[in-house]
Amino acid sequence: MAKSYVKKLSATLMDAITDKDPLVQEQVYGALCALGESQPEQTLGACQEHLRQHEKLAHPHRTMILKAMEAVVSSHLGRLDQGTAKAVILLASSEMTTVKELVGDWQQAASSVLVAVGRRFINEVMEELLGKFVPGVLPHCFVVQTLASLSVSNVFGTVPFLPSILSTMLPMLGLAKHDALRAVFCCALQRFSESTLEYLANLDQAPDPTVRKDTFSSDIFSAYEVLFTHWLQSREAKLRLAVVQALGPMSHLLPNEKLEEQLPKLIPGILSLYKKHAEAFHMSKSLGQILEASVSVGSRTLEVQLDALLAALHAQVCVPVELSSPLAVSNQKEVLRCFTVLACCFPDRLLAFLLPKLDSSHERVRVGTLQVVRHVINSAAAQMEVRKPFILSSMRLPLLDTNNQVKRAVVQVISAMAHHGYLEQPGGKAMVEYIVQQCALAPEPEQPEKLGPDGADPSADSVRSVSVSTLFLISATVDRMDNVLWPYLLEFLCPMRFTRALSPLCRSLVHLALKRQEAGTDAVLIHYDSSGTLPSPYALTTRLLVVSASPYLGDGRGVAALRLLSILHRDIHPSLGQQWRSAICLLVEHLDEHTQETLPQKEWEEKLLTFLQDTLAVVSDNTWICQLSLEMCQQLPCYNGVPWEKTFLYKCIGSTLGAASSKVTVRKHLRELLETARFQEEAEREGLASCLGICAVSHLDDTLAQLADFTKSDVFRKSIGIFNIFKDRNESEVEKVKGALVLCYGHVAARAPRELLLARAEADILRNMFQCFSRKVLGIKVETKDPTLKLCLVQSVCMVSQAICSSPQASTFHFAQKAELVARMMELIKAEPPDSLTTPLRKKAMAACTYLASLEPALDEQVRADVVHGCLRSVLALPPEPEAGVPCSQESLYLDTVRALEKLLAALLHRNMTPQGLQLMVAHLLPWIKSPQGHERERALGVSAGLLRHFLEHLHVSALVPFHNLGLLVGLFSPRCADLWPATRQKAVGCVHSLLYLQLGYEGFARDYRDDVAERLLALQDGLVHPDPAVLFHTCHSVAQIVGKRLPPDQLISLLLTLFEGLGDPDKNCSRAATVMVSCLLRERGAMLLEKVPEIVSVLRCRLQEPQEEHVLKAAQHCVYLLASQHCATVVSSLLGSPLPFDSHTCTLWRALAVDPSLTAQVLGLLLEKLARDVPFKESRPFLLSGAPERVATLLPLAATCALFEVLSAPAAGPAVLELYPELFAALLLRVSCSVGVQLPRNLQAKERRGAGLAARALEPCSSAVDTLRAMLLRAGSEEVVKVMALEGGWELLRTPEGHEEGVAQLAHAMATHAGPRLPLLMKALVSAQSSVYEAQRVTSTAFFAELLASNVVNDLLLLESLLDNLAARQKDASVSVRRLVLRGLANVTAGSPDKVRAHGPQLLTAMLGGLDDVEEPHGLVALEAMEGLARLLALLEPGELHSVLLHVAIRIRPFFDSERTELRRAAVCLFGHLNQACHSDCEDVFLEQTLGGLVPLLLHLQDPQGPVVSACRFALRMCGPNLECEELAAAFQKHLQEGRSLHLGEFLNAASKCLMRHFPAALGRLLSTSLFYFKSSWEGVRAAAPLLVGFLVLHADPEQAPQVDLEQLIAALQLLLKDPAPAVRMRAAETLGRLVKFA
Repeated sequence: MAKSYVKKLSATLMDAITDKDPLVQEQVYGALCALGESQPEQTLGACQEHLRQHEKLAHPHRTMILKAMEAVVSSHLGRLDQGTAKAVILLASSEMTTVKELVGDWQQAASSVLVAVGRRFINEVMEELLGKFVPGVLPHCFVVQTLASLSVSNVFGTVPFLPSILSTMLPMLGLAKHDALRAVFCCALQRFSESTLEYLANLDQAPDPTVRKDTFSSDIFSAYEVLFTHWLQSREAKLRLAVVQALGPMSHLLPNEKLEEQLPKLIPGILSLYKKHAEAFHMSKSLGQILEASVSVGSRTLEVQLDALLAALHAQVCVPVELSSPLAVSNQKEVLRCFTVLACCFPDRLLAFLLPKLDSSHERVRVGTLQVVRHVINSAAAQMEVRKPFILSSMRLPLLDTNNQVKRAVVQVISAMAHHGYLEQPGGKAMVEYIVQQCALAPEPEQPEKLGPDGADPSADSVRSVSVSTLFLISATVDRMDNVLWPYLLEFLCPMRFTRALSPLCRSLVHLALKRQEAGTDAVLIHYDSSGTLPSPYALTTRLLVVSASPYLGDGRGVAALRLLSILHRDIHPSLGQQWRSAICLLVEHLDEHTQETLPQKEWEEKLLTFLQDTLAVVSDNTWICQLSLEMCQQLPCYNGVPWEKTFLYKCIGSTLGAASSKVTVRKHLRELLETARFQEEAEREGLASCLGICAVSHLDDTLAQLADFTKSDVFRKSIGIFNIFKDRNESEVEKVKGALVLCYGHVAARAPRELLLARAEADILRNMFQCFSRKVLGIKVETKDPTLKLCLVQSVCMVSQAICSSPQASTFHFAQKAELVARMMELIKAEPPDSLTTPLRKKAMAACTYLASLEPALDEQVRADVVHGCLRSVLALPPEPEAGVPCSQESLYLDTVRALEKLLAALLHRNMTPQGLQLMVAHLLPWIKSPQGHERERALGVSAGLLRHFLEHLHVSALVPFHNLGLLVGLFSPRCADLWPATRQKAVGCVHSLLYLQLGYEGFARDYRDDVAERLLALQDGLVHPDPAVLFHTCHSVAQIVGKRLPPDQLISLLLTLFEGLGDPDKNCSRAATVMVSCLLRERGAMLLEKVPEIVSVLRCRLQEPQEEHVLKAAQHCVYLLASQHCATVVSSLLGSPLPFDSHTCTLWRALAVDPSLTAQVLGLLLEKLARDVPFKESRPFLLSGAPERVATLLPLAATCALFEVLSAPAAGPAVLELYPELFAALLLRVSCSVGVQLPRNLQAKERRGAGLAARALEPCSSAVDTLRAMLLRAGSEEVVKVMALEGGWELLRTPEGHEEGVAQLAHAMATHAGPRLPLLMKALVSAQSSVYEAQRVTSTAFFAELLASNVVNDLLLLESLLDNLAARQKDASVSVRRLVLRGLANVTAGSPDKVRAHGPQLLTAMLGGLDDVEEPHGLVALEAMEGLARLLALLEPGELHSVLLHVAIRIRPFFDSERTELRRAAVCLFGHLNQACHSDCEDVFLEQTLGGLVPLLLHLQDPQGPVVSACRFALRMCGPNLECEELAAAFQKHLQEGRSLHLGEFLNAASKCLMRHFPAALGRLLSTSLFYFKSSWEGVRAAAPLLVGFLVLHADPEQAPQVDLEQLIAALQLLLKDPAPAVRMRAAETLGRLVKFA
């Protein structure tokens, strides 16, 4: 019986193998393999039978079955008996040879079966194969191929058969005429040869250790003759390749004498194929095998072939290698292997061939040759040992090659040489120098990346990268290179051409030095007596220190250079060890903390200079210091191309000369520096000046003397005569020299000791500076026009002035030349172009004037005025900066110049810190503050704000005095708060803010006092950025209010007079701002009296249709307010008669009625009356035969709603709204309910489409009602309600028929949360709507009440009973929506008042059960609500009440498990879970049956297409677990079904099925039958899960449960599923069929 079921299962699966979906075929294959795991022999038998019975089965399907058989055989080879093996062998042999034509996959699968069986049953397989391998008859191709595969898979079993096979095969070779069969024979010979060689190599493990090579040699040679003599000449490329692949391993088995005899023909034959085949790998591999075989037998004829071999192999190595092609890479390796073989036998011949190729004109030839040389150096080291000098001498030409690929190949050769001792030979240092040269390669200009044909990047950066790695590699890993590289690498540090190699050089030197120190070879690392070319300690110190100034260039050369200095401290000077170790460590840490972008360059240079100065102090040896300064001066010309480093070297020279005690040396070096400097370069001038300045710290007099001597030298002589015109420097050069000298004086003054400076400032420094600046021609003083000289003078004057100011005696110093210097600076400022800012001259000149202003004597008033006027014009009148595209440096220069101007004005103001002095300074700024140019106003306000801040910060009031011009200044700045330029507005507020604090200061308040009123000004600045004039003027009004609160009474008139002047300001915004401020300050009293009452509204409306000024609109609003105060009903009726939709002016007039609370209450009462007077809508049919009537809004309620919105939008309406809160809320909520889906009258629809009128907002009945309700809540202080509704989208939901109920619920929830105390009156106002004739109002009020029950506030307010009674009364309402909402409300008691549920339990439970049985509603919505309500109630009800209905509910909801509606499925499943949860502690057997019966639907619906249903199933299963009294199953449910965790369905069903079958084995039949029901489910996922569950249940069921399994029914059902349109279902069905073998 079992056999028949296995056979049936196998047949069913094999019938399904014809499925069109590849994934299904794979699953069927897997199922067959699964059957084979359990019953291998029966499965193999079934496969055999199926294949024999279905001879016409397509080849692809037969292939799949054969693959399954191979898998079964491979897995259970040890379990197969001989009979089964023979049957399989016969079948596979038949399948393989039935068709003579080649059908690759099919015959290959059959061959694989034979190979798999042959691993154990080799004799049987051989017997079958040799039966089809008879002498004289050409065999089937796959017979030969199978023999070849067997020889590889079972070497020891096959090789003993090879003599027989070869003897049979040899005659067949001559009979084979087809190239395909010949190729198979070649492959077989290759595999036979390989397996024979393996057998011979492992004779100790072989079954017959007596086998020798001679056993096969003659047969192999016979086969060789056929292959080489005949088949190799074939035109078929594939055959030739097959022959070549076979000849390689065959050559090892040829008789020695035959191989020697054949080599003259064999090698040329192989070499000739290189020209016939693009892919050369197989030729190269075979050639390598042949060469190895030849060498192994000591061939004498190989040397004769050497030239041809070398030429062919060299040509191959020169072919570009495509790295993306594995065969090309492998070919390169095989060719190099051939060279290794030849190098071991013929080293001299090989080198004689290779080395001349290095002079080839072809790049690829040179690169290929170098690759071979490198390979030979590595692989034939012993043979190359005595030839090292010859190879080294041959590398001279490649060292001169400029090609990047050749360079990289040379570097790789040198690396190999280093590892094998070549560089220790004479000429080795040239190789080291070459690598250093490549490390110093300059980067190429950026260009699109070009890849060479071998995938290499031929850029200089690539070569440099390889060279850097190589240099460090040979330094760190090749110990024998230490003596070669040290100290030789030191020679490359100083030459400038090796600058880019500094970083790798330093790293290598540090590594080498550390190794020498660890070895303890010597205390001193550098022995200068051994080499005269090594750089001196002074040269090393100078070079490494200078390159450290730019530490991140060249791969971080700064850290590398500093570390090398630290290592060499003993060789630099014996005293430096301790000081350098700590100092350099700190410098390196500083660099590690920064990057090139974040490192402060000046700070870093200062650290290096401090390090140098500390070093000189520690050395304290004048001779050493003088020698170092000499070296630094000698290195200066080397840095002509790198100005930054040269400037730093100048500073180092200055520091070194400053430490020197020999004045002769100092003077000599200073004179040489002045005579040799390149004055035409700006960096050189700056560096020279810095040098002299640093030197002057210690040698002030000597420095000044050298400058004076140089000034008197011939360098400045300029003859006027025509005859000398060509003998002197041209004028431009002379001006640059002068500029440098002037700059030198400035730096000397800045660095000079302060106690010596004042005595020399005027006589020795300034006098000589101005002598350089101006000269006399024919007795007339002529000043320079050179911009560089001007800039140098201004900078130097600034430095001198700053130095004098910083002197301790500055306050008593009488600077006689002060006025002259200020005048000079002003002349230079005025000479600058007024329309551009290109140099920092203005900035530096104003900075100089700033320092000069603080010195004595004080400037005259007129001079001060001229300075202020000139500087303001020079800066403020500059053209505005473009909006975009401004260079960053240009913008920075302008900002620095403005800051310099502010500092100058502050310094001048500091001389007269009084209100008069401040007013005088503002007077200078006044023309610019009122300039018609916006950018000038902005700049002037910015400067003014800075001045006021300075005045405030330095304010010192000794007595309480009035700030008498406060009003005037406030009146000047405050209207600018509305300037057209936003930046000007903000700065104006800042000015007013400072003025108010100045007033507080004059009133006696402390400087740190903060006034709340004045601080409000700063909060207004953001509002001034807004472009809306209304916002601007509102902010100006606030500014005026603040000013009014802090302005002294006596200043008000002054302020108003100034503001009145501002009314005529050309800037209209400022004029309007003045109007606003005047109005606010005067606080207008009284109201406008109007004579007409009924018509005035219409007149005002007509008037407002035209553009008007702001005060006209305000007047109109005030008029309406006064009219309404006396005639409220008339005004309301008149405004309601305005055309709909209301235009913006009408809306403005409505809002004017909300000024006074008592008036607002009257208006709201009248509007509520109008709202309720008429019906909310009328029903009409647009066409006679149309279906549902349309609802059209009535005009009066619509207009009243719009009017209510406008009134409620006014902030002042708040008190009146609070008074009428319940009435307004109820009326507007019911208005919303009656407006949903209501349309406008046709005339208004047309008007809306035409866009007639200036409507403030779109007119739509429901939106208007919702907006009005929202406005009412806002005005009543219920902002949180509005906010919550907005965040949750409640307002939008209220507008739509579909979302109205949810919107009402959200509103009720928000009201209960944030407006609870108002609910009693609201309920009272809404309860009447419960019996309304309008269904919409009943639905809305019921939805509101239902949601209220979800809040505990109704219990707190004692509203619970009345709400429950109201809802219970509506259970029989005609409206389905009302009945549904009643159930929802009753269920909400669980959330709002859970402690009251048991008290009302019977009432609530009865209502829910009634909902479950509601048959009047066909769509199940009431039942859905009842299920959801019951799920919430179960946990809170009395257990006694619950148990009586559990079974009824469980049975009633089961049909909903498979409902087509998602929400019904979800609710039913959730309720089922809650039912199980409710009886965890006391589950009756009857309900246990219900739980067990519900498992299958729940498990399968885990694949439900709807996510909510899946989540419900997860929950329900977790709840079912405890009731099943199976801890293991409950744990599995908890583990796999947690929310948010991904579920692997197969793993989970497997675990669940295992537990079910262990604890409920008797339920197997029931579970299977329920699962079978879902085989016909409409959801693909469920259909696919059902057979999967069946398979796992069967898998884990005990054999004793077999009677419960109707195998026939299962197989039949699964057969139907195998025809399912969904591939996933068919896959699962096939998988399950494989598991049914358990009961088969």
